Amino acid sequence: MASVGRPPKYKSKEEIQEKIEQYFQDCKGEILKDDEGNTVFNKFGNPIIVGEKPLTVTGLALALGFASRQALLNYQGKKEFNDTITRAKSVVEKYAEERLFDRDGSSGAQFSLRNNFKGWNIDNEQKLEIELLKLESQVKDSQPEEEAEDNFMDALNGTATEVWEESEVEEDDRE
Repeated sequence: MASVGRPPKYKSKEEIQEKIEQYFQDCKGEILKDDEGNTVFNKFGNPIIVGEKPLTVTGLALALGFASRQALLNYQGKKEFNDTITRAKSVVEKYAEERLFDRDGSSGAQFSLRNNFKGWNIDNEQKLEIELLKLESQVKDSQPEEEAEDNFMDALNGTATEVWEESEVEEDDRE
């Protein structure tokens, strides 16, 4: 019986791995050189890189010849390619994590991590818990100190009343 559907884009994990490595290499860019072939550095002493591109899941998908990010994710579901694609996505995730510490890239990195990788997205229930904790903290912080002292005094008065009642009982027992 003839197989139905489109033939697989890749026949082996080695074939797709080669394309993945090429994508990562293409994203690195090149070190800028002056007319004499010397590396050009920025004011912080780091070499200037030209043509550098951020690592993205969609960029990886397009470099592998898929029409969309979702098509790559679907291909990741194939047993023989799962580890290879998962490893490649982990490299992209690592890049995004590192950008969290970079002032210029943190917002984009947060977006990418929340939308492309499991465990980075905060669901509505977690958001509500966070907001509740913030509100409780604000209420606690906004209470005047006098109220806190009154509560303290009430506690002391309650203890004093108990001690006083106990001493009355002891006196009655002696009589």
